[in-house]
Amino acid sequence: MNGRLLVYGATGYTGRLVAQHAVETGLDVVVAGRDPGRVAELAGELGVEARAFDTTDAVEAIKDIEVLLNVAGPFRDTARPLMDACLDAGVHYLDTTAEFATFTLAESLDERATRAGIMLMSGTGWDVVPSDCLALHTTRRVAEPHKLTIALRVTGGFSRGSLASAAGIEDLGTLVRRDGELTRLEAAVPRTFDFGNGPEECLPAPMGDLITAPKSTGLGDVEVYLGTDSGFTDTSDGPTADERAAGHYFALAEVTGRDGQIARSLVTTPTGYTFTQLSSVEIARRVLRGQVTPGYQSPASAYGPELATTIAGTTIVDLD
Repeated sequence: MNGRLLVYGATGYTGRLVAQHAVETGLDVVVAGRDPGRVAELAGELGVEARAFDTTDAVEAIKDIEVLLNVAGPFRDTARPLMDACLDAGVHYLDTTAEFATFTLAESLDERATRAGIMLMSGTGWDVVPSDCLALHTTRRVAEPHKLTIALRVTGGFSRGSLASAAGIEDLGTLVRRDGELTRLEAAVPRTFDFGNGPEECLPAPMGDLITAPKSTGLGDVEVYLGTDSGFTDTSDGPTADERAAGHYFALAEVTGRDGQIARSLVTTPTGYTFTQLSSVEIARRVLRGQVTPGYQSPASAYGPELATTIAGTTIVDLD
């Protein structure tokens, strides 16, 4: 691995976790962001190079970089200019977004990225690595898969940046995939799912899986649900190390075949920030090793369902 990884937004809560782990993994890391003082301070702590630049002036700053990992939310402000810069500079682009619009943006740039020979991948963290890998795993268990349903259960506190990224999710309404098309339902009808501790109520949610799951599985009928107790609790500067180490997150996938066959599988992971720290660096490491498919890719379309279980503390269990 001779290439360099630039972590943009490295001074934020998630960015700092990711940058630290990337350095510990032995990657050649550059930390970057908008604030010269904060970026220089972090670079000094980690013993790496610092670069301060605005997203609108990124092309010159990244020309010697192999992979850019964007951890700077809200991604509605940073994703487009950084994707454009990567396409112009020939740099592979990754981000840790959970914002629906960022997934649709990356998908829309597929042809341009393919021509440029670079890979665009949004959702290299808990959104959407475990659920995307689980979706492909479960789909492969059904002879003639037709419909995919994903349910997510998350708990715990969130950083200021994560809450900013989550703002406006209600405005998207109730979205599902029907025959390959995004469709807005008139009403959000709840369903119950069992993540291992009895039935829990979940509501349809406009998550990135509505974009990534069709890419990875080829299915045109997709629904995503979020547990109703999956609240966004403000912990200001983000969860402590002890809080990150406590508990688990869950995703359940249900695939229905054309013959009525139903397969269900469950993925259990560390809490979201811990998983994101590990998974985003693992994906960056693979890209630096040349494991790249040009164009827009989801985690599972690029690296298969096994990617999730390479992350420490992550298991997939077939329920039926």
